[in-house]
Amino acid sequence: MSRRKRIKLPPEPVDVAIEKLSHEGKGISYYNERTFFVNGALPGEKVKAKITAKYKGVYEGYAVEISEASEKRVDAPCAYYSVCGGCSLQHLSAVEQLNFKQQSLRDLFKHIAKIEINDLLAPLLGPSLGYRTKARLGVRYVAKKNKVLVGFREKQSNFLADMGNCAVLHPLIGLRLNDLSLMIAGLEAKQAIPQVEVAIGDTRAILVFRHLQSLCESDRQSLHDFGQKFGFEIYTQSGGPTTIIPLNPLPEEQSLPALFYHLPRYDLKLWFAASDFTQVNRIINRQMIDLAIELLSPARDEHILDLFCGLGNFSLPLARKGCRVTGVEGSHELVLKAQENARYNQLENCAFFTADLFCDKGDNNYRLKQWAQRQYHKILIDPPRSGAKEIVSQIEIFKATTIVYVSCNPSTLARDAAILVHEKGYTLINTGIMDMFPHTSHVESIALFQR
Repeated sequence: MSRRKRIKLPPEPVDVAIEKLSHEGKGISYYNERTFFVNGALPGEKVKAKITAKYKGVYEGYAVEISEASEKRVDAPCAYYSVCGGCSLQHLSAVEQLNFKQQSLRDLFKHIAKIEINDLLAPLLGPSLGYRTKARLGVRYVAKKNKVLVGFREKQSNFLADMGNCAVLHPLIGLRLNDLSLMIAGLEAKQAIPQVEVAIGDTRAILVFRHLQSLCESDRQSLHDFGQKFGFEIYTQSGGPTTIIPLNPLPEEQSLPALFYHLPRYDLKLWFAASDFTQVNRIINRQMIDLAIELLSPARDEHILDLFCGLGNFSLPLARKGCRVTGVEGSHELVLKAQENARYNQLENCAFFTADLFCDKGDNNYRLKQWAQRQYHKILIDPPRSGAKEIVSQIEIFKATTIVYVSCNPSTLARDAAILVHEKGYTLINTGIMDMFPHTSHVESIALFQR
């Protein structure tokens, strides 16, 4: 058997000029007739860049020295930015981050959907630091350092970054990474804890400790004491999501999950469990709901279909406006949460159903479901990163005149927009970005289609 030939990379940094940014926020240059993606570099800059990988026609690497800096470059607000891979754009000014994201949206619509966009909706903006209320933190005991690392992975590496705090995490946890690291380092099970899930609601905060071996009594006491000292409720997880349980079990009669977020404009509380999907940026989420409802312009006599409805983030505010709402979601657990939230908020004009919205064939075909046999005035779609191609390709069965599409991946939004506009007879009225993840290349967007 032949041994795979090792690819030789230049041992020293190379001098390159950066021409533009990729959609991932990497500087694009050229070296040895190959495209070179350089982390931490901006257009117009000359940098010394270390090549870390070579693929077909492409180099990957990062800037180790800025020889000529762009006027758009700023000092990163986080001391660990050069090491941590959680953020990718802290070296770019806030205004230019928005310009970059808006241009990315325009480019993807032009190249994928064949739609030219000139004017965009005003971007939704919120705080750029301390905004993240949910996260999954990696944990690893490093024997050589005799230290437990807690945080995100390094840039250009699968190793965890050595970081004492995080500027984008909610300060309740972002300022406590070093305390968390020291506490875990004192546990007997320190080598058997691979991750900590963070979930912060409006009034309570939960840390879920994943553990690969049983926790002894002293370890459980240390977790309890840490929670008491810093204001966290401690949960443990020994296996899958169903094994997430409080360290000190709550009374059995308490039926609602431990966490909630408030939507004061709609007089709503939405309850969720630590493992449930919710938007990480609470302030942008409120603005996003307001904008989606403004674009939908629901009337009290209308029936609205909310696809990928989750635990009711859009459905319940729409129901509060007085229209009839049908929410559909692939996760049965989230459907149950949506039903619980509707009951808690005393809303009777909404119904929720479980269906695989990616399956349009066979016995699980969503078109065979009772809710799919009805017609709807308007539709809201909020799919995962893979988009909603399957249901968009069948969208005419619902006879809806208006569609609002909320997207966490502009490339799949552009792909689905092409289907709606070029095949299904809809017109793109307007679109824009929502800065859900400042300092990252992640682009959250929204689009209004009408027929």
